[in-house]
This record gives sequence, C-alpha cells and structure tokens, in this order.
Amino acid sequence: PRLLSQFFFADERVTRVVAEINGLDAELDPQQYLVLLNQLHLSQAHLLAVLERIMEECIPTQRHSRDYLVKFPEELLVDNLGNHMLFAAECLLAGTFLEMEESDGAQLRPQARNLLCSLELVRTVLREQSLSQPNSYPEPVRTVLIQFDRLFAEFELSYVSSLVAVKSPDEIYRQQEIIVLFCETVERALQLGYLTQEMIDGYEPLLMFTIPRLAIISGLLIYPEGPLSLERSPEEMSRVFSPFYNLLKKIRDLLRVLSAEELCLLERSLCTAE
Repeated sequence: PRLLSQFFFADERVTRVVAEINGLDAELDPQQYLVLLNQLHLSQAHLLAVLERIMEECIPTQRHSRDYLVKFPEELLVDNLGNHMLFAAECLLAGTFLEMEESDGAQLRPQARNLLCSLELVRTVLREQSLSQPNSYPEPVRTVLIQFDRLFAEFELSYVSSLVAVKSPDEIYRQQEIIVLFCETVERALQLGYLTQEMIDGYEPLLMFTIPRLAIISGLLIYPEGPLSLERSPEEMSRVFSPFYNLLKKIRDLLRVLSAEELCLLERSLCTAE
C-alpha cells in the first residue's frame, strides 16, 4: 500500500519496457514494436499517476498552480493529458515536432529537456528512497518533486499554447457568465414549477434540451444584460452564441410581443417538446 513501493514497481516496469524497445529491431518486427510502444504508453501513464499521488501526499501545499487549465479548450482536458505532455517532450527532444511549426518546437526544446532531466532525477531519488525509507519524504525528495511539478506545469502551458488558441481572460469571464445564466435559469424554472428537484437529482435526459432552451429566453428577456445581451456586438459575445446573433435578435423581437400568459405557455411547452 505504500506509494513509494508502488512507484518502485511502476518505475521498474517502465525501465523494462524501454530496454525491450531498445533491444528490438523495429524494421524486422514492426508488430512487436507497436505492442511495446503501447506497453510503454500504459506503463508511463501508471508511473505518472503514482507520482501524482506522491506529490499530493508529500507537497500538497507547494504544488504549482494549475489555474491555467481553465484557458484550455475542453476537449484537451482529458485524463491522459499528462502522459501526452511527457510524450510530446520526448518527441521534441528527439527533434520530432509533432503538430507544430519547427520554429515553435525549437523554442520548446529547452523546456522539454529540463522537464525530462527533472523526471529522471525524480525517478532516481524516489527509487533510492523506496529502497531505504519507503515511509518518509525527506527534504531532498521534496525539493526534486517541487522542481518537477513546476517544470511540468510550465511545459504544459507553453506546449498547449503553441498548438491551440488558449482562452483569454475575457473569454473565461464570458464562459462564467453563461454558467451563472444557466444556474439562474434553473433556479427560476424550479420556482415556476417548470422543473422539479427530482428531475435534476435524477439527471433527467430531457434537461439537456430544456435548460438551454429556457436559458435563451431568460438571457433575452429576464437577464438582458447578461451573456446574451444584444447590446453587444457579436465579437463581444461568447463564441457559443455569437454565430447566432441575428437569429437571437429575431427571437427576442418575437418574445417581446408575448403576454405573460403566452410566455408561460411557451416555456412550459419547451420543457416537454423534443
């Protein structure tokens, strides 16, 4: 159950797979080479997962901030992002510039080198510690972990920023505005009886359609200064809604001519229509 013991065996597995890859002629046995590459990917992912748990146990208050993750596109926020970063660093150090311009890759190579050197130091220190005192984390261990955590975060931010357009502070704020709008929409719908708490607690599938529909009406009529404000230009709106700027104006104009009773009837129908 000791994390350092788990790290020792995870590290042994990575070392063994790397040795097998280095001793194999990929041209003579390409199928086995692919099998070993997959094993390396899985073993490195396990090693990083154990290392992450060690850092949470050893340096929980000294971890480098990961606030920058809110700037990343949602599709990048996957469980194996860390392993992808490690693979990217290895490719950069080998002179392979995946998914990016050569000039950008050349700028990132020093960071990749520092990260991989730091990881090797961490592996060495943790292996020695696991063989001597697997129940403690002395200061030298803490120091190398803090350095690795910082270098990993800095490389992750730099690498992703070179590949995709990360969100600006304005975009993050607009996204938060949408979250607030949806929360207020749900609260209002509960008060008016359009939805029930049981539907929400039970993850009723219909809510995936109902809440966005109600949020559009709320954003146009109830909270007109929020993220659906049509007083802004399309460029100032969230990218979720800006492509539909003209359509939203037409919807708003139609909603404004409805009576309170008609609006209530419309919203109730949106809660049931497919």
